[in-house]
Amino acid sequence: MFSKKSVPIILLLLLGGVSVLYAVKYKAFDNPASKYERILQTVGAFLEEGHYSPQKIDDNFYLKVFDKFVNNLDGDRGYFLKGDVDSLRNLYGKHIDDEIHGAKLESFFAISKVYSQRLDEASELFKQILDKPFDFSVREDVDMNYDKMGFAATPAERYDRWRKRLKYLVLERYVDLQDQRSKDTAGAVKKTDAELEQEARQAIYKIMDRNFARLKTQETPDAQFDEMVNTITNTMDPHTDFFPPVERRSFNELMSGSFFGIGASLVEDDAGNIKIASLVAGSPAWKSGQVQEGDVILKVAQGNDSAKDLSGYSREDAVKIIRGSKGSVVKLTLKKVDGSIKVVSLIRDQILLEDTFARSAIINDGDRKLGYIYLPVFYADFDHPDGARCSVDVAREIIKLKEEKIDGLIIDLRGNGGGSLGDVVKMVGLFIPNGPVVQVRGRGEAQPNVMKDNDQGVLYTGPLAVMVNEGSASASEIFAAAIQDYHRGLIIGSDTYGKGTVQQEIELDPRITGNWPRDSVADLGSIKLTLRKFYRINGGSTQLKGVTPDVAIPDQFEFFKERERDNPDALKWDEISKADYTTWRPGYDPSLIRKESDDRMEHNNAFQTLARDARWLADQNDKMYPLQIEAFRKEKDEMQRTYNELEKVQKLPSPLDMSLEPAPNSGEGSDSTHQAMVFAQRNSTWLNTFKSDLELGETVHIVNDMIRQGNLASAQKVKLSGQNN
Repeated sequence: MFSKKSVPIILLLLLGGVSVLYAVKYKAFDNPASKYERILQTVGAFLEEGHYSPQKIDDNFYLKVFDKFVNNLDGDRGYFLKGDVDSLRNLYGKHIDDEIHGAKLESFFAISKVYSQRLDEASELFKQILDKPFDFSVREDVDMNYDKMGFAATPAERYDRWRKRLKYLVLERYVDLQDQRSKDTAGAVKKTDAELEQEARQAIYKIMDRNFARLKTQETPDAQFDEMVNTITNTMDPHTDFFPPVERRSFNELMSGSFFGIGASLVEDDAGNIKIASLVAGSPAWKSGQVQEGDVILKVAQGNDSAKDLSGYSREDAVKIIRGSKGSVVKLTLKKVDGSIKVVSLIRDQILLEDTFARSAIINDGDRKLGYIYLPVFYADFDHPDGARCSVDVAREIIKLKEEKIDGLIIDLRGNGGGSLGDVVKMVGLFIPNGPVVQVRGRGEAQPNVMKDNDQGVLYTGPLAVMVNEGSASASEIFAAAIQDYHRGLIIGSDTYGKGTVQQEIELDPRITGNWPRDSVADLGSIKLTLRKFYRINGGSTQLKGVTPDVAIPDQFEFFKERERDNPDALKWDEISKADYTTWRPGYDPSLIRKESDDRMEHNNAFQTLARDARWLADQNDKMYPLQIEAFRKEKDEMQRTYNELEKVQKLPSPLDMSLEPAPNSGEGSDSTHQAMVFAQRNSTWLNTFKSDLELGETVHIVNDMIRQGNLASAQKVKLSGQNN
């Protein structure tokens, strides 16, 4: 299946006057091959001449491209035979680099022909296998670790792989049907095990039949070629992408946000599963707290109607049935990252831009007040002079919190994938007198561009903590790194994502590039090209390493390999000279703060359980799965127990005492009353999401330690001053 990449929000810089020097000879644009050749050669030229750190496009590069392309087409090793791959690799593996430099395109058509043939064969295999009952008493296992699996050597080996995989799918459905039967009311006619097994096979048959029909319809030569070009760009680095025209238009439509739905971006993985790629902050899915990135949507039901199985659905078709009218109910059956199954009921709503804005709350902790600001994205409305800017909104929230006489401040950037670079610089400036914030360097530039805060004023001078996790990327990492380098506050949580590169989207349309005759009007798509790299003011890059927290807190997804450093094609970490800056004197000892936190978590059963179960769940991705029903049930029960345990320990036994500012006074009348009610309801739901947050609870302890140490240091300073006088 095709590999669909999903990454955190990309930080795009509008770099004026980017010049990429290349020359491509004009050819007659009269058949698909010439169109493909034009795209391939143009993309290759951009990569060689414009990419920040281009790999040499030679035989070694394109052997990597070949291997990745074949893997993207057949990631679960169910179509190609080893002989197919070896033969194609020997014939064309070292030819693709010549094709990008002007040779006739042959490799793609050869690979596509064999793939289509094997796809047809597999579409008949599942029918043969599902035609006969399975024996679930036989002790055997199925290997789902496709990354470490080679291609089948013979048709018989390929058949056995399909048999075991289909048996596992049927077993999952069969066990679910048995569980449903055990819950049937007394007197209900109950099906036999044989009838349930047949029902399970028929259900999987329908799913597979629909899936193969979709594959044959949607995996057109154009779609396969788009995947090949994206394989080339992603081999250069994970964030350089090729967008064919249709994908670019779909992306622009998605960004408009003018529809009613659940507020989740979907992606289709290699196995054809529909997954949650990201959540819109403030949306029904986000507010529920039950939908997370990486969840697989198994079924969708409209209200109380029967659920539709999404296996075999395309992402576009899945979006159509998940969207609906405002206020209507949609029920999602989700397979969580840890393997457990959960049904989540959501009420569709308009995805409002305001729900992505910064919000603040007061945390009352004994005789202290702490400010809390949640920022889901570094937003900026570039199209309107008076449009929303996160730096302005965060400053406004800080002013409100200062009026409440807060003793410390927490800024939550967990899951914040990035955004506006200019606003990051301004936000850091709210906490430092003035100075450099981030260094940006382009290809071949001897000196970096040092982006500075030039405002001498400091809006907030008190204790500061910044919460991050593996989903904090790009602009979030710039902010956290600057705060850490200045010693202005403590970074709390887990290692960030590690994206320290800058991309710009450039159209390949010949009318834009001007490299072909004006009558060549075909839209060739665009390339999102990596052009620059970020560096901290201490000289180190945020690329690959991200930001390591000052105080580490266990995270459920800490051991899942989803960060930039887990991608072999990611650009490497490096460093340059540090910028000239003066550090802050915080008044506390970070090492002592860290020790106190570690001691608390060591004696806290919730954190110990979280760390243990998180590692156990990650290990489940690299194992064999039983096809014998008793062993399968035992494993399923253990997985569900672990998930329930994790869900429980991540909630504080006693919720935090958190409160919001009152709703703004918008006048009188029914509209104003309704607006106030909506404001209160939205913010109450938002607040309840964090009141029982285990990580936030420990962060409150950490900030209190910072305040206490700061007060002791101030008292000691006053005492010494008195003695000197």
